[in-house]
Order: sequence, then C-alpha cells, then structure tokens
Amino acid sequence: MTTNHKTTHLFEQLLAMAEGLGQTLAPFCEVVLHDLTDPCHTILAIHNNQSGRALGAPATELGLARIEDPGTPQVIANYANRFADGRPVKSTSIGIRDTDGRYVAALCLNVDLSVFQGMRAVLERFTDIGGSPPRAETLAPIGAEAIRNRIDRFAARLATSPHALKAGERRALLRELKDSGGLDVRRAMDVVARHLGVSRATVYADVK
Repeated sequence: MTTNHKTTHLFEQLLAMAEGLGQTLAPFCEVVLHDLTDPCHTILAIHNNQSGRALGAPATELGLARIEDPGTPQVIANYANRFADGRPVKSTSIGIRDTDGRYVAALCLNVDLSVFQGMRAVLERFTDIGGSPPRAETLAPIGAEAIRNRIDRFAARLATSPHALKAGERRALLRELKDSGGLDVRRAMDVVARHLGVSRATVYADVK
C-alpha cells in the first residue's frame, strides 16, 4: 500500500467500510477492497470469499483499466459476471480517487446469484396454478448453460442450492442428466463439477 499519509488514512476508512459491508451482506455477497497502487497485489481485503481469491492477488481487468485510464466510470453497477466455477454473479465496482483524481482503490461487491435463482425457481414452482398436466422435459445437448439451468431446477425442487446437494441427491441429478443426454455435452463433467462445487473425480464416482 502507498505510504502517503492521506492515502493511508483513506485506506483505513475503506477497510472499515469493506468489513461493515461484508458483515451486513453475508453470506451471499463477496466484498473486495483493491489497492490499485500495487497492480500485482491489489486485493487488500476480501470478505465472504466466494471467488476463491487470496489477499495479494493481482488486479482484475477492470482494475487495470482504472489504473490506465482515470476516465473509466467511477461506479459500474449491477453488471453480469461469473465466478471461476461458473456460478452467475451480479457485480458492482466503485472506484476510489485520491485528491489528484487518480484511482487508488476499488471497492467491489460480487453477489452469488445461484442461490437466489434457486429460490426464484422454488417460488415459481410453489405459486404455479396452471393445473395442466406436466410436460415431458428433455435437455438437448446445446451447451454448458443448459446443464447449469437443469442443475438449478433440480436443486430448486429440493429447496436447496447446487452446492448444498448431498451425495445421494447428486447421484439422482446425474442420472437425470445422463438419461436426458445432458452428459453428452462437450466437457459436461467439468461443467457439472464446477456448478456443484465438487471435484471431477466426485462427479465421475457419482455417475457410476
């Protein structure tokens, strides 16, 4: 972190803000404070870690853009993003300037939408009053997103999230995916493993 007294004081305040936001928005919102004065080691604090990053991790593309171009918008809110394991994210990034107008920090909020999508599916199912016979459902092998959607719907039927599925529930899910052709999708096992938050070995074992 920079040793400038005013900037150091600013970071102390930002650290407190990040901690407070992290406690308020736990557990679904990851709160990250970036020190843009050190591009190779920007993450100064991370609360409710969802992305698997560590303190001292390098700047993101948006962080580098702010460092290179002070004209980058100060607030970029509610943009679509994804964690490395494929979970959908709603992100907001707030750039922090020093007295010279240069970006020295960024406070970022990353909301894990997978749980809320599951909740939405549960509510839609609960409030459904169509009364028509259920339609046969198939999963055409069209790509990773179709697999993620099928997993989300399966978890919603159990009123849980993909990451919280138990071993027996995972096996039932994988039987459904296999029977519907979902596992014929290219790199399907990788997609399933990332979306469930388990290893590929676990997925292969569950399929057997």
